[in-house]
Amino acid sequence: MKIPAELKYSSDHEWVKVEGNKATIGITDFAQDQLGDVVFVEVPALDTELNATEGLGTIESVKAVSDVYSPVSGKVVEVNEQLEDAPQLINEDAYGKGWICVVELSNTAELNDLLNAADYEKLLLEEA
Repeated sequence: MKIPAELKYSSDHEWVKVEGNKATIGITDFAQDQLGDVVFVEVPALDTELNATEGLGTIESVKAVSDVYSPVSGKVVEVNEQLEDAPQLINEDAYGKGWICVVELSNTAELNDLLNAADYEKLLLEEA
């Protein structure tokens, strides 16, 4: 199971890649593995204002429908439109082509509340 060191993680199994004042958000390799084959992804609308821990969309798999929570607050400035026609990108490349949206951060201090790779790995071991 991949847990890239350069990313931040939420305890709800979302990842965040920070570049300047923007954060790309997706679900972790662990989360997509637990869901199974993803068949539909609901992404947030552009310009939506998100608050940390608030729902930003849903992912439907052959097993279940799961909410995706925003790990940070900010405005949605980009969404992964490829997921509409190819939701399986989340299974194939959770940390790459399977990203969900990009948020312009409104409170960078929230990044301090997220987990680093080692702490996220610890969380997975506790949940196992």
